[in-house]
Amino acid sequence: MLKLRVAPSVANHRTVPHGGIYSAGLGFDPKIMDFSSNVNPLGFPSSVRDTLKETSALFSVYPDSDSTQLREGLAKYLKVTKDQIIVGNGATEIIYNFSKAFLGKKRVLIPIPTFGEYEAAARLEGSKVSYFETMNLNQDIDEFVKSIPKNHCIFICNPNNPTGVLTSQKNMLKILEASQKNSVFAFVDECFIEMSSPKESVVSKLHKFDNLFILRSMTKSFGLAGLRVGYGLGSRNMIGILNRIKIPWNVSGISQNIAMKALSGKSHLEKTRKLVVRERKFLKDSISKTKFQCHDSQANFILIKSKIGAKYMQKKLIKKNILVRDCSSFKGLDDKFIRVAVRTHSENQKLVRELNKL
Repeated sequence: MLKLRVAPSVANHRTVPHGGIYSAGLGFDPKIMDFSSNVNPLGFPSSVRDTLKETSALFSVYPDSDSTQLREGLAKYLKVTKDQIIVGNGATEIIYNFSKAFLGKKRVLIPIPTFGEYEAAARLEGSKVSYFETMNLNQDIDEFVKSIPKNHCIFICNPNNPTGVLTSQKNMLKILEASQKNSVFAFVDECFIEMSSPKESVVSKLHKFDNLFILRSMTKSFGLAGLRVGYGLGSRNMIGILNRIKIPWNVSGISQNIAMKALSGKSHLEKTRKLVVRERKFLKDSISKTKFQCHDSQANFILIKSKIGAKYMQKKLIKKNILVRDCSSFKGLDDKFIRVAVRTHSENQKLVRELNKL
């Protein structure tokens, strides 16, 4: 019998828990209101719906392995050049490819609580991970900057998942300047910023920082979770390396084509941001303050602390066809936290009613 021998980092690798109906052990059911996934509450733009029929012609065609047209579209959308962009099968593929290409035995600093795939990808490459505990990086910015390890790497999620805190561009520049001075890779995840405050993005600062890598996702902003389209932005040298190591045909032609059409939906994002601001306020104002504490959020989701256990809340709410994110798997949080996405008003009303009954 063949004896499998793998590197310790592979043997110790564990999958990261996520939101979503399948992660909760459920099947697809249109009656379930999924508050556990932070996807655009308005779904995908109408421009996508209009192109679904013509996209079927691509079913039997190998996709463009370089996602050329999509990269050109993204370059125009973001006012960068296409050789500063890599497209991935979701943002998570890019996190793992970045870690494979650039981390190795580097030390990695991650503010927590945050998205778990940064740590998982770094440890898989043999990196040593350390944590900076903060519920609001804006308030702890000076201490964090002092903690940045020389010649290594930091991961920042902005706005942060699960807290919803948006680190200001002013504070992000403090981080980027300190990172550049110390020869540190700065990986900035902006997957939720288009539904928050795009003016706080650091995309416009790419030309100043050759150590900066920015992650974006069309999954969240454009409601394309089932198609898996993410992209990254960085220096030409960095992107060239990532393009060389990615697998061929990593993004289907169907996904590329639909993502291209979605980019024309800027008005869709403007409507989304207005809805998120309005409905986020409704949720915070309506959820019982005697039972729950809503964390201050600038994103399309809210972190909620309760005296009730998260697993109990999730179990009770799913009986009402409401799925929330149990946040006990986030390093830095305990079993009293849940996260809820901002959805449409009627859905949010039902969530509030059922939460306040617990």
